[in-house]
Amino acid sequence: MHLIVLENEPSSFRGGQELSLFEVCRALSERGHKISLVYCQEGNLLKYYQDFCGDIIKIHRYVFAKKRITEILEFIASITTVSKIPTSKNSVIFSNQYHEAFFGSVLSLSKNIPFVCSLRIPPCDFNRQKLLGLKGVKKFIAVSNQTKSDWINFGLQEDKVEVVYNGTNTEKFKPSTDFCKQREEWNIPQDVRVISYIGRLDTAKGLETLIKAFALLLKKDISARLLIAGKPLVHIGKDGKECPELGEKYKQSLKQLAIDLGIENYVKFLGHINNTTSLYQITDVTVLPSLWSEPFGRSIIESMACGTPVVASRIGGIPEILTGEFQNGLFEPGNEQNLADTLNLIMNWRDNDSHLSERCRKHILNKFTLDKMFDGIEKVLLRVVEQ
Repeated sequence: MHLIVLENEPSSFRGGQELSLFEVCRALSERGHKISLVYCQEGNLLKYYQDFCGDIIKIHRYVFAKKRITEILEFIASITTVSKIPTSKNSVIFSNQYHEAFFGSVLSLSKNIPFVCSLRIPPCDFNRQKLLGLKGVKKFIAVSNQTKSDWINFGLQEDKVEVVYNGTNTEKFKPSTDFCKQREEWNIPQDVRVISYIGRLDTAKGLETLIKAFALLLKKDISARLLIAGKPLVHIGKDGKECPELGEKYKQSLKQLAIDLGIENYVKFLGHINNTTSLYQITDVTVLPSLWSEPFGRSIIESMACGTPVVASRIGGIPEILTGEFQNGLFEPGNEQNLADTLNLIMNWRDNDSHLSERCRKHILNKFTLDKMFDGIEKVLLRVVEQ
């Protein structure tokens, strides 16, 4: 099989979506499939794609404004450039997000090869171009049943949408071999409870709820710290260009909230960190307090693979991950009191239920490994090629 992969910016700094695509492409290459990468902006993952991609092509754009002649010409030039990639009956176009659907559909039509598109978020931010692009997709891959349901309600045919859960690297994300030493390296006492959030700083993630819930916990004279790791969401200004100032303004508002609640000495903003494994390992509870229909939540399975339990909103695809006994970690979105109470029940597990760590990891090994994800995506792509 030959995959022509569409990616905007191959970067590990933008979020889990880009990392997932890289992992999938590398794994499929190792399984003997040919990978051709198409991208618009250079990112730090590009050099790693070069290790296994047969073709790497930079283009101008995937979309265009209908009244901007320059953008239209750049779009046509991009299609022409990618059309030069040799294809066969085993070729398939693959996009990790629906934003490139119009480009993928035009390319699919011009090359007479199928187009498969991942659905990693609920439907939003649509124009005529994107709607037309969806019509040219042969098969969709949703990251959860909830995401599939969101898109069916939007208008997609149910039989065109398959579900393949995300997986995580259980060799990278694994329990600590020396918890006490790691706590010392982070300068955190053993008796302090650590609550962490790892992800982008975005209003949809419900970080205000987390900070308010943490303030309620501290009122109970609990010795705890809240660690928030991640960069602000990349906002797009009215001119269509990235506006980092808006993201930084939101981050400052979160810091101000901690100050207003009088807990600023117990809340630390870590920014982007490369070694998230270490943070999961020294954490007592990881929190994902989303307010939107969270499609999946990579931080949940990464944390649990490290043996660290998770408390998360009962929303989107999250309840599909936190099943069985782990449903105890679900709370009502936006309800800081419910979140505080749930954290209070779980965060002392090292003293009250030391085997919880093993059960967390076993849950991930049984359901959410990378191999399970690779197998699922590969099967969908091969079925499309063979039709």
